[in-house]
Amino acid sequence: MIVAHYKETKLEPQVRAMFTGGVSSAAIGDAVDGNSHMNLVKFEAGGRTKWHTHPFAQALICVEGKGIVATEEKENIFEPGDVIIIPQGLKHWHGGTDTTSMAHVNVNGNGEAEILEAVDKIRTQNA
Repeated sequence: MIVAHYKETKLEPQVRAMFTGGVSSAAIGDAVDGNSHMNLVKFEAGGRTKWHTHPFAQALICVEGKGIVATEEKENIFEPGDVIIIPQGLKHWHGGTDTTSMAHVNVNGNGEAEILEAVDKIRTQNA
């Protein structure tokens, strides 16, 4: 059993090709079963991923703040308690809004994301 307490998690700033703006994260334990991995990721206001896809389904659980999880068709407001499951191969991005930070836990499978272009504009008004 792995027990992780959000308030005790030591987040590290991330400067990687996947992110724009301020983003910090921490792994939650080791791979639970060798096939899934969890991370706590915190996005500052304006911090987000670039558009990307995964070779696995990804689950996101919002734990703090207000953010957006978006596909090419729709931007979804994402608040504490919300869960979004992104199918394998679906182009998407997630992060804070332009004015609010957001933290989520992600549950990922094995494999690397394909990083695409940066998000040029948030369409959701008053997010």
